[in-house]
Amino acid sequence: MELKLPWVGADPIGPAEHARLRRRAIFECCKWDPQVEDVSTVAPFPLMLRREAWDEIARISEVLAAEAIAAEDELARRPDLHRDLGLPFSVRRALRGGDAPPGIARVLRFDFHWTTEGWKISEANTDVPGGFNEGSGFARLVAPSFPGSEPAGDPAGSLAEAVASATPPGGAVALVHATAYTDDRQVMVFLARELEARGRRALLAAPDHLRWRDGRARIESEWFHGELAAVVRFFPAEWLPNLPRSSGWKHFFRGGRTPVSNPATALLTQSKRFPLVWDRLETPLPEWRRLLPETRDPRDTDWKRDGAWVLKPSLGRVGDGIGMAGVTPEKEWKLIRRDIRFGPRWWAAQRKFTAVPMKVGGEAFYPCVGVYTIDGRAAGAYGRVARQPIINHLAQDVAVLVEPRQEVLYGRLAAL
Repeated sequence: MELKLPWVGADPIGPAEHARLRRRAIFECCKWDPQVEDVSTVAPFPLMLRREAWDEIARISEVLAAEAIAAEDELARRPDLHRDLGLPFSVRRALRGGDAPPGIARVLRFDFHWTTEGWKISEANTDVPGGFNEGSGFARLVAPSFPGSEPAGDPAGSLAEAVASATPPGGAVALVHATAYTDDRQVMVFLARELEARGRRALLAAPDHLRWRDGRARIESEWFHGELAAVVRFFPAEWLPNLPRSSGWKHFFRGGRTPVSNPATALLTQSKRFPLVWDRLETPLPEWRRLLPETRDPRDTDWKRDGAWVLKPSLGRVGDGIGMAGVTPEKEWKLIRRDIRFGPRWWAAQRKFTAVPMKVGGEAFYPCVGVYTIDGRAAGAYGRVARQPIINHLAQDVAVLVEPRQEVLYGRLAAL
């Protein structure tokens, strides 16, 4: 039986309206990377989900989040499994001894794809998920062009609300990120606006701006001097060991006393090799096992001759470094083959699924819906679409909307 598509058709907006929304996204939503190479990163159409489809993946995400947090807690006590996760030695050493910093506003994002078998997830970003300015701001801009529809939640607002609830009014919150990267900066500037609107002082900072005293984070600079109420980390955990030891980066893993969103222990479930240790955990993971395709060590597959496998770096992000025979350009595919030959334990092989494309204006696009959970509750979505079944840096951002309610549709018909 053919599965019912989880989306409904939505025509592209006109070129003039698209250009206007694109400009507004730059200035109102901090969407400072509207073009990558020759590709506009802002799609001229939304991903319009059926209400029952949104309700389903929101519910599933909450189950996945609960399982992930339970597994992370167990993995934090299982250093014997850390090497099999493909974690660098410096990270494995930082994870030893002491307690993780108190976690607040715990945010995860699960990337859903509609396939010939129904919903599947390709991965989860449990460390530092991005896309908040597109998932909240851009979706709000696009929704009025499709009357009756509404954004699938407000992830940036929900995250800011969770941080504000865990900090005192006027409290200083450091938004720690790689300040030289525009795509990271834009997310943090947008989130800073949300925090400031909730009465918190948002400080844009690099991780080496922080100073740690007795496990508590503070900033001592010309623009701020004092202790922090909390830290929001948008700096990948595996990058932290690249910082000078004097920066105290290990406090993100162990020994920190300042509340952090997210603690660096999140890297334990961020690894694409996470499924390789499932059978050695006491934590049951039934929803992960149902939705994530079979994953193996590359050495346990015949991926060179069998095109049924997707190759992923264990700590890869935003689709970088993914190898898919027949889809990945040949030059990149050769580099991936070489890297796996010399360092297979840094890679994972994931069985392919058959993604179902979405038709817009006669063209086929492969959508990915990233569903956020914050403190265990579904909070919104970030969408991307690509012209091939691989979501990488060339994919376009798409507003994820939920179809109009029946009463709205009936009201329009009555007006006619």
